[in-house]
Parts: sequence; structure tokens; C-alpha cells
Amino acid sequence: MIKERNKRKLGARTEQAVKEYLLQHGFIILEMNYRCRQGEIDIIAQDETYYVFIEVKYRSTVKYGVPQEAVGAAKQRRICKAAQYYLYCHGLGEFTPVRFDVASVLENTITYYKNAFAFHV
Repeated sequence: MIKERNKRKLGARTEQAVKEYLLQHGFIILEMNYRCRQGEIDIIAQDETYYVFIEVKYRSTVKYGVPQEAVGAAKQRRICKAAQYYLYCHGLGEFTPVRFDVASVLENTITYYKNAFAFHV
């Protein structure tokens, strides 16, 4: 149980660091930790005209691979389904420009991948 709380705290700190990074780069943060039946999205933001759905992945070492490798096909599908639901609930049509990005955090270094994957369900 203690480990889980520490993981949650670490996750929250990592997402907060990515949020600050995004704000410094001109993003407008719309939602943090958006959850619905379809899945979860760590951060939803606007970057100019794009609605951006961002997955944050953290690793303290590369022992188990780099963080962005943890966003596999199944995770991408869940993010896309949750994004589709978010767009629907906010009255945003199918022609709304969207992008799926990944923020990879290795120790204290953020590497940001725009268009990390395409929309698919």
C-alpha cells in the first residue's frame, strides 16, 4: 500500500512537471487526469488550433526500456476512445484538429513527442 501511494505522488509530481513544461511552451491546459468509461488521458491541452491529448510516461532508469515505449497499441486505442468521447461531450465535431502526444520523462528530463501516434480505434 505504501508503494502505491508513493507511485501516485510520483505520478502527480511528474504530470505537474509536464504541465509546467507545456505552459512554458504556449499550451493551454484544459484537463488533467480526464477519466471516462473509455479510458484515461493524463493531460488535455490546446496548442494553437489543436486539441492535444497527452500521455505522460515516467521511468527512473532505462532498465525496463524508455518511457515512450510503454505507450503500445492497446494504450493508444484506449486514449483514442477516451479522446473521441471527450470531443463528443464537448460538442467538437469530427473536423476538430486533434493530436496525440507523449511526454517521456526519464529521471528529471522531459522529452516531448508531438504526433506520437495517429488516431485509431
